[in-house]
Amino acid sequence: MDLIDQAAASDLRPLLHGPSRRTLPVLVLPLVLVGSCAAGAWLWANLEEFVETPEARDASSTMSLSLEDRMSLSEIKWAQQKAGDEIAELNRQIDAQRDDLKRILDQITVLTSRIDSLQSLTPIPSAAPVPPLSPARAAPSVARKHFGRSKPQGPVSVGGAPVIAGPKTAEP
Repeated sequence: MDLIDQAAASDLRPLLHGPSRRTLPVLVLPLVLVGSCAAGAWLWANLEEFVETPEARDASSTMSLSLEDRMSLSEIKWAQQKAGDEIAELNRQIDAQRDDLKRILDQITVLTSRIDSLQSLTPIPSAAPVPPLSPARAAPSVARKHFGRSKPQGPVSVGGAPVIAGPKTAEP
């Protein structure tokens, strides 16, 4: 009997388990891929409905405006464009000036280093030595100093302007 039971059990196993689990992903994966591709194609075809571009928004809002409002709006856009161009030009000029200033600063640095190197090479000159006076010249200047000068009487002009002597007052 054991043989019959074993044979019967071996025949029943494939029937009891049903289809294998390997066939399920093989069938589901292509269905998911086909469905996602179809959804992507439909979304791509109808993209304008989902995404509102600034041009479409501007066009729809401009159509509802009057002629004067549209003209003033176009003038404002033109002025904005012109201001943007002017700002870009000013930024270019500022960058050019920065480059010039950097170049000048580099030149100043080079000149400063050259001046420093030249100053370190040449010694700083001290006070010039006074040549000694010969004895023949020294005597007349000493005599002139003692005898030639006398104390002035009255006001003395130091700055070179003439001094006007005022009336003398009596001393107490």
